[in-house]
Amino acid sequence: MKSSEIIDKLDKYTLSNYGRYPIAIKKAEGCWVWDYEDKKYLDFTSGIAVNNLGHNHPAVKKSLKIQSNNLIHVSNLFYTKEQADLAELLVKNSFADKVFFCNTGTEANEAALKIARKWGKLNGKRHKIIASVGGFH
Repeated sequence: MKSSEIIDKLDKYTLSNYGRYPIAIKKAEGCWVWDYEDKKYLDFTSGIAVNNLGHNHPAVKKSLKIQSNNLIHVSNLFYTKEQADLAELLVKNSFADKVFFCNTGTEANEAALKIARKWGKLNGKRHKIIASVGGFH
């Protein structure tokens, strides 16, 4: 399949909520990506979301393989050792006493607003929220 065919298919069947680069990526390694015509690109966006170590990093692949043999996803309705270990690591290496795990930016923003409002109420402070207009969330 050609890159242009993939782009046309996605444009036909998906809603566009932001502009995409006109590249259909077939494979990736480190900071490099290749399209369906085997053209190589330097990926300056690999730090977005979960690829902060680049594509197909050996340590990430090893961890995914090990973890996928046990659990792939468990909601926050249950406890897991891995989540407990990560929470401890984050607390010990940050300013926080506790952390909050969530699935989306929307959930994170909602929690941040609720936590700020609760802190204000518990500490006798105002609990109005000021937000930017036109922000991503």
